[in-house]
Amino acid sequence: MTTVEGHEDQRVAGPDGRRPEARETLTDKAPPGTPTSGPEDPPNPPQPSRRQRRRGRSRRTKIVAAAAVVAAGGAATAAALNLTGDATSEQTARGLPPNTTKVTRETLRDTQDADGVLAYGEQTAATSRLQGTLTGLPKSGDQITRGKTVYRVDDKPVTLMYGSRPMYRPLRSGVEGEDVRQLERNLQALGYDGFTVDDEYTGDTAEAVREWQDDRGLDETGVVELGRVLFTPGAIRVDSLEAGEGDPTSPGRKVLNYTGTEKAVTVQLEATDQRLAKEGADVEVTMPDDRKVEGRVDEVSTVIEPGGNGEEPQTKVEVTVELRGSGAQKIAAPYAMAAVDVTFTAGTRENVLTVPIAALLALREGGFGVEVVQGGRSSYVPVRTGLFADGKVEVSGNGIAEGTVVGMPK
Repeated sequence: MTTVEGHEDQRVAGPDGRRPEARETLTDKAPPGTPTSGPEDPPNPPQPSRRQRRRGRSRRTKIVAAAAVVAAGGAATAAALNLTGDATSEQTARGLPPNTTKVTRETLRDTQDADGVLAYGEQTAATSRLQGTLTGLPKSGDQITRGKTVYRVDDKPVTLMYGSRPMYRPLRSGVEGEDVRQLERNLQALGYDGFTVDDEYTGDTAEAVREWQDDRGLDETGVVELGRVLFTPGAIRVDSLEAGEGDPTSPGRKVLNYTGTEKAVTVQLEATDQRLAKEGADVEVTMPDDRKVEGRVDEVSTVIEPGGNGEEPQTKVEVTVELRGSGAQKIAAPYAMAAVDVTFTAGTRENVLTVPIAALLALREGGFGVEVVQGGRSSYVPVRTGLFADGKVEVSGNGIAEGTVVGMPK
């Protein structure tokens, strides 16, 4: 006879020379009228025949195997198998379990670690919209802020401004739209005034643009030429160049690649782990010196890795994690590129009742239960399971409270 964990039952045989059943060999359902919450055994419980015991053991073996799968796979597996404790009767155990523990109240977190690379985040290509010759380029590693030159075409600057909307048309008097508002915000931030920041390009806007063009060495037309401004969400760091000075450029030609100026972490997850990657979710990043900093999922994208040597292409989930706060950036600053560990939290359950997963028993009528020990007696009590994490499981049900003593395998 074995316990849930496969250890030999060491209880001593009774006066009739028969050993009590092991804790995982559950009795039949209680007859009608038997209390479902009391710890006492029903009077003179009927004994199953040898054939019935064999059938019960065979079925029990299969159910315990399913319980082991849930314990290994966690909450996701439990949900997939729909193995929740929905039994309506409480069964009386025979003998006491070899060990016990108490139901505790705590916060469970389903976490998973993944390897990440600390660098500057995802690269973006800066593509020319102008016809001419490249006469000035930055260096790899240069950082460029609002109002500064990104590169030069025909000795005239392409200027960096902040905004999420790319420039897609010339901006002139009479034009309306969010791209106008974006331009006016930048002009105001650079010290130009005399206009209202809205979505209308008025004569006052054109006058401010002429002042800006004069300062930048451009023709004072009052019209912002398509491609004369590069809009990015913030300051950029030049990662690599795609062309050299003196090269011809034209609309659609890549000039350089850039990233943000702050360190970020890139993680590649298997497609089956996509549940971990939720934009805005908090994560923990362990740096090469073992210091831990806070991070947040900034971007999630799907990438296809081509197969080689006849292998099928693989789908990956690429996650960009931003480091939160100046303190985290300071800790990351010494590392140009480094391997880090990222801890994702897939689920959290606060202030819930928990038991070790090993305390779960698969009930004959279906679902899970625990062996409650009280007053020198024990009884099987069905439970509903919730989140599985860190070797513990969330439980609830009648007769389950904080401090309740439950059986454990040897």
